[in-house]
Amino acid sequence: MSPTALDETLPIPAAQQIELSIGGMTCGSCAARIERKLNKLDGVSATVNFATEKAKVAYPAQLPLADLVKVVEDTGYTATPPKPKNTAPAAGPAGELGDESGTGEEEYDEHTRSLRQRMLVSIVLTVPVIAMAMVPPLQFANWQWASLALAGPVVVWGAAPFHKAAWANARHAAATMDTMISLGVVSAFLWSLYALFFGGAATPGLTHSFSLSVDRSMAGSNIYLEVATALTAAILAGRFFEARSKRRAGAALRSLLQMGAKDVAVLRDGREERIPVEQLGVGERFVVRPGEKIATDGVVEEGTSAVDASMLTGESVPVEVAPGDPVVGATVNAGGRLVVRATRVGADTQLAQMARLVEDAQTGKAEIQRLADRVSAVFVPIVIALAVGTLAFWGGGGAGAAVAFSTAVAVLIIACPCGLGLATPTALLVGTGRGAQLGILIKGPEVLESTRRIDTVVLDKTGTVTTGKMSLTAVHTTDSVDEDEVLRLAGALEYASEHPIAKAIAFGAEDRVGDLPPVEDFLNLEGLGVQGTVEGRKVLVGRPKLLAQSGADLPQDLVAAQKAAEAQGRTAVAVAWDGEARAVLVVADTIKPTSAEAIRGLRDLGLRPVLLTGDNETAARAVAAEVGIDEVIAEVLPKDKVDVITRLQREGRVVAMVGDGVNDAAALAQADLGLAMGTGTDAAIEASDLTLVRGDLRAAVDAIRLARRTLRTIKGNLFWAFAYNIAALPLAAFGLLNPMIAGAAMALSSVFVVSNSLRLRGFRSASATE
Repeated sequence: MSPTALDETLPIPAAQQIELSIGGMTCGSCAARIERKLNKLDGVSATVNFATEKAKVAYPAQLPLADLVKVVEDTGYTATPPKPKNTAPAAGPAGELGDESGTGEEEYDEHTRSLRQRMLVSIVLTVPVIAMAMVPPLQFANWQWASLALAGPVVVWGAAPFHKAAWANARHAAATMDTMISLGVVSAFLWSLYALFFGGAATPGLTHSFSLSVDRSMAGSNIYLEVATALTAAILAGRFFEARSKRRAGAALRSLLQMGAKDVAVLRDGREERIPVEQLGVGERFVVRPGEKIATDGVVEEGTSAVDASMLTGESVPVEVAPGDPVVGATVNAGGRLVVRATRVGADTQLAQMARLVEDAQTGKAEIQRLADRVSAVFVPIVIALAVGTLAFWGGGGAGAAVAFSTAVAVLIIACPCGLGLATPTALLVGTGRGAQLGILIKGPEVLESTRRIDTVVLDKTGTVTTGKMSLTAVHTTDSVDEDEVLRLAGALEYASEHPIAKAIAFGAEDRVGDLPPVEDFLNLEGLGVQGTVEGRKVLVGRPKLLAQSGADLPQDLVAAQKAAEAQGRTAVAVAWDGEARAVLVVADTIKPTSAEAIRGLRDLGLRPVLLTGDNETAARAVAAEVGIDEVIAEVLPKDKVDVITRLQREGRVVAMVGDGVNDAAALAQADLGLAMGTGTDAAIEASDLTLVRGDLRAAVDAIRLARRTLRTIKGNLFWAFAYNIAALPLAAFGLLNPMIAGAAMALSSVFVVSNSLRLRGFRSASATE
C-alpha cells in the first residue's frame, strides 16, 4: 500500500500497517479489550473487528511485529500475521485472502464445525437429562446416575469453549458472559456431584422436592444436572448460528476473485498457447474470442468488438473497443476477436483493487455491540459478588454449608443468561426463516440494528431500479413505411448478430411480428452495425453514421427522433433498405414495473431515496423522474461509489445501499446497510447485509420492515430476560428460591423468548396478495 493510501485509511501517520487475524474472541467486549491494549503502545493505532476477526494495526517502523503479537497473546487471545504472498503474477489477491481462499467451497470452517458438533451432541444428551429431572414418572430407581453419565460429556466437553474463555478472562481480571455461563454450568454440576457423593441424592428412588424456597433439610439431596446441560446446549446453539453468519462474510472476496478468467490464450512466437492466467506477465499479448472473459487489464492491439462491462461498471450498454482502447479483466468480449496486450496483472488489476475495497470496507465497518455484551461488564461482576456475599451470609449465619452453597448456586443459576443467549438467535432464526419465504436473506444481528437507524437509501440504477437488460422501447418510421415491415426486416438481420443491442431488437421484433425471415449475405461491420439481404432487399441496421456512409441520410423527422432518444440517455439505431433511411429504433434499459411502487414504499418508511449510477446524467435523470426520485448522483466510476457513500455518511446520514453488480460490492460493504439484488453477482450478494432474492425492489421495503420488526422482537426478548434476572436475583439471595425452581424459572424464561420470537412467522409482505 502506498503512503498516500495509508494516510487516507488511518487517523494518524504511521510507517507500517498490518492486518492480524485474531483468534479466541467470543463477544464484542473481547475485541474492545484487545483494541485498548494495542492502542496503549506508543505510536500504535489499532481497530479490531469482532465480525471479521481481524485487527488492522498501524505501527512505527521501529516497533517489532512480535511485540504486537505478544500484546494480543498477553490479553488472552491469539494473533496471526498474514502469510507471505505468492510471488506469481496473479497470486496477489489470493494471497491476501489467506486460509479462506482455499475453503471457498466449504460451508463451515474448523471453528464453526467444532461448534456444530458440540451443539448437536449436547442437545442429544441434554434432552433425556431434562426429561428425567422434570417428569417424575421417568425418575426410575437410579435415574440420577444415568443423568450424571449423560451430563458429564456436556459439561466437560460441550461447555469447554466457555470454560476456556472464562479462564482466560480470569487471568486478566476480566469477566464476560462466558464467565457467567461457565460459573453457572460448573456450579450446578459441582453441587450435583456433592449431593450425589456426600449428600442424600444418591438414594435409590430419589425424587425432587418442588418447594419454592431452599429447604434446609433437603438442600444436600437435590441435583441440578438439567440446569448445567440445558444452559450449555442453549448457548452453544446461539454461538453456532452466529459463527455461521460470520463465516460467510469473507465470501465476497472469494466471489470477486472467482469472477476472473482461469486461463488465457497467450501469443508466443506467433502461436497461441493456453496457460493459467497466473502465469501471464505484463507486456504479453493474448487472444480473446467472442464470449470469453478478458484475462486481465490491457490495451487492445488488434480487432474491434463490443465489451460487456456491466458486471464491473454498471453500464447496461456494451462498450465498443478498437485498437488503442483499454479493457478491464473479467469483462466479457461480446463481439469479434481481440488481441490484447496485458498492462496490469495480479494484485494490480481493477478486479483485485475492488477486492481490496470490499475487504477494507468490511474491516472498517463499526461492529454494533450486542446489548448483552454491553451490560456484562457491570452485570457479571455484580452477580459474582452477590453469589459470594450470599454464600458468606448464609454460611456465617449458622445455616450450614449445604444451605449456604445451595443458596449461592441458586443466585448463579437464576442469573445464568439462558434467555439472553436465546434472545437473539431464536428471533433471528424465525425472522430470517420468514424472510427466506418472502425472498429476503438476512445475514446477522448487526444488520437489524442498522435498519432502525437508516434515513437514506442509495439505489444503483442498472439491475436494481431498471432490468439491466436492453429492450426495444420505440419504433419511429417514415410516413411511407409500415412499422411491422421495419421490425420484420431489421429484426431478421439483427437476429444473426451476437451484439446485445442487436439481440434486444431481434427479440423485440419477434415478440411483435412473430417468426422472422431468413438472412442472406450477412456482414458484421465492426463498430458500425450490420448489413445483409432480407426478402430480396439490401438492409442496413446500425449507427446513423453507417447509413450516411451509404448515402442514406436520415430525414428530419427521424433525426428528431434520434436526438430525443439520445437526450433521454437511450440508444438510437437507424434502419435503411434499398438505399433509403426508413426508421429509427430506440433501445434502452427498461425500468422494472414495480420500481415506482417500491420508491413510494421507501418514502413511507421515512427514507430518502438517491439514485447512484455510472450512466450519464441525462439517462439517470430520466429514470429518476419516472420512478419518483429527486436526488441523482450520475457518472460515478466504480471506485468512486464508496467515496459517495462515505461522503453521505460524513454529512450525518445513515445510509443503506441497494445494488447488484461487482462495482457495487465495495459500496454495499461500506454502507451502514447493504442490500443486494439476488439477480445480481455473487460478489455483491456476499458483500451485502441483506439479499433480495426476487430481484424486485419492493422486496427492499419488506426487508427493512422485517428487519426492524425482528430487531424489536430481539430487544423485547432481551428486556424480559434481564427483567427476569433482576427480579429473581433478590429472591434467590434471600433463600426464597431453591436452585431447582431457579432452573425451572430459567427454562420458562427461555420458553417465553422462543414464543415471542415465533410471532414473527406472521409477518406479511406489504405488496402481498396472500
